[in-house]
Amino acid sequence: MTDISPAHIHSIRHFNRFYTRQAGVLSTYSAGNLSLTDARVLYELAHRPGTVASDLAAVTGLDHGYLSRILKRFESSGWLNRETSPKDGRQVLLNLTPAGRQAFVPLEEEANANAAAVLRTMGDSDRKRLVDAMQEIERLLDPKPLPRSTTATAPTAVTAAAPVAPVTIVLRDVRPGDLGWVVQAHAEAYTREYGWDNTFEALVAEIVAQFVRTFDSSGERGWIAEIDGERVGSIFLVRGSDPTTAKIRLLLVTPAARGSGLGNRLVTECIEFARSKGYEKIELWTHSCLTAARAMYAKRGFALVESDEYEGFGQKLVWENWEMTL
Repeated sequence: MTDISPAHIHSIRHFNRFYTRQAGVLSTYSAGNLSLTDARVLYELAHRPGTVASDLAAVTGLDHGYLSRILKRFESSGWLNRETSPKDGRQVLLNLTPAGRQAFVPLEEEANANAAAVLRTMGDSDRKRLVDAMQEIERLLDPKPLPRSTTATAPTAVTAAAPVAPVTIVLRDVRPGDLGWVVQAHAEAYTREYGWDNTFEALVAEIVAQFVRTFDSSGERGWIAEIDGERVGSIFLVRGSDPTTAKIRLLLVTPAARGSGLGNRLVTECIEFARSKGYEKIELWTHSCLTAARAMYAKRGFALVESDEYEGFGQKLVWENWEMTL
């Protein structure tokens, strides 16, 4: 295999930035009393009749407990029906009721209207070129995509594209009140998912306090991610072990935004900011159990440079230091 051309890397990064802006146009919608996460689950239920909760959690990237609470709300509203699978009595199939399908209609119509508004700006030949190009990109990047939905039970016609819930994510600077949320969200997520005790919450609080006490806007920054005004993620870039090194701290993506690419987007913001400030290297500290984050770091060019076993946060863990040369 030949070396990857820097020009090709630049082109992909440029396209990613361009399409992120375009996706905001396509994904903006009003969900009434539904949160964006609720709308996402409703979308998948409409396009995947007879699904099971484990498959729904996998496709949405939501925590099982978080998803279970959403499904219970839908059931209480008369939108969801559960029935035992006739093929496997251990499985419970999830289906929208007529009321649930009716609740989904405005979301589908608005998503279709947003896409149609973009296509109306083009002539027939350009529309075809655009759709062909999108399908080719999808084929190249995902040679084994999820099966496309063709069910007729959805209240409106299902498009040929694989279902993607409409989500608009906004990144902004840290504001008063955000740092308390960062501590709380980290503590809740790591206790729920990994069983870590409150000494981890204390560590996060110390990191946040240090960020405030020594903050230097010339080379440090924090970001908060929001969906529909709700905080769903964070990341901070601070000065590292020497003047030429930056350090990533407190990366978090809540269940409401998982599967959206937010983690990668937050790391990209840090990398680009570090480059703009003249840093030569970025370092970060993580743990071996954080498999999704570690995979993302590796794909972005970070390398594991040091690790060791220890007991912390009420667990036996392996800490890791990762670095990336800019």
